[in-house]
Amino acid sequence: MALPIKEQMKYWGAVTAVFFVLLWVLGNVILPFVLGGAIAYFLDPVADRLERMGLSRAASVVVITLVAILTFVIIALLIIPSLVNQAVALFNVAPELTKDLHGFLSTHFPSLFEADSVLNKTLLSLGETIRERGGQLLETVLSSAASMINILILLIIVPVVAVYLLYDWDHMVAKIDLLLPRDHAPVIRRLAGQIDTTLASFIRGMGTVCLVLGTYYAVTLMLVGLQFGLVVGAIAGLITFIPYLGSIVGGVLAIGLALFQFWGDWVSVGLVAAIFVSGQMIEGNFLTPKLVGSSVNLHPVWLIFALSAFGALFGFVGMLVAVPVTASLGVIARFAVEHYRESRLYRGLESLDRE
Repeated sequence: MALPIKEQMKYWGAVTAVFFVLLWVLGNVILPFVLGGAIAYFLDPVADRLERMGLSRAASVVVITLVAILTFVIIALLIIPSLVNQAVALFNVAPELTKDLHGFLSTHFPSLFEADSVLNKTLLSLGETIRERGGQLLETVLSSAASMINILILLIIVPVVAVYLLYDWDHMVAKIDLLLPRDHAPVIRRLAGQIDTTLASFIRGMGTVCLVLGTYYAVTLMLVGLQFGLVVGAIAGLITFIPYLGSIVGGVLAIGLALFQFWGDWVSVGLVAAIFVSGQMIEGNFLTPKLVGSSVNLHPVWLIFALSAFGALFGFVGMLVAVPVTASLGVIARFAVEHYRESRLYRGLESLDRE
């Protein structure tokens, strides 16, 4: 005999509460395991496809690992040094850019400036503040990333966890399926399949979109001659998964730098602007429909709220689990609405007449 609904809600509520408590208490301790699980989930379809091509699971994991190591080495040798150098140079050149802005405004809009005006003092001190604070922030990040603990987490624990989880992924899914309540197993499997479809469409799709757009922005901005094109492209691509934020931040940053660098050369400034306009057209009309699809059902406002809320409550780990939790809640909410529309509470006298 199945447990009453009230009893079941107690158990599922307790499980949910334990999940959030562990997320709150453990925090960064579980970060490498969350990252490893995300990588394994992302790569599981690749391993499955290699298995269908005739390789064993172990051989598939070895192939994926070797390709990942080779890719990491290439990125570490070719891209990361240039990215760091451009980021440092951008912080260092900030005072000069601010002085140029001050000179431009004082020449064309002299009424904005007075002897001891707040705006004048703000613009004069803005560049130095950015350089000092930005340099301190960059130094802190680099020193933190260079610490032994973070190196172990990033270079040893995360890949090891990812490899083990990728190798045992299908086995773990089968074990979890055996633990499902028998009365509700079909419904849970259906909901899990919908959640997996949503996550696969969003995470794998948006990850590919971010990579493609970041590469497109970085390469095209460097071809135009923008000094910090690689940094701007990396920033714009990295935050593209947040609706509209990547294009707005990247576009404003790139066009602002282009105005200082190419002032008077309006063709170059127009090319920089055209790069971001074309990037948005490519993303909206081709990349997102093809790679993400229309079945994700994650509203941009709901996604932004989830990222903000989970980030504020649980830090970086919270931001990592925000999308999976949001997708799961969305599927469960649609399931609840579907049953509500079939219930007497919604249908009222109509359901009694049909009976």
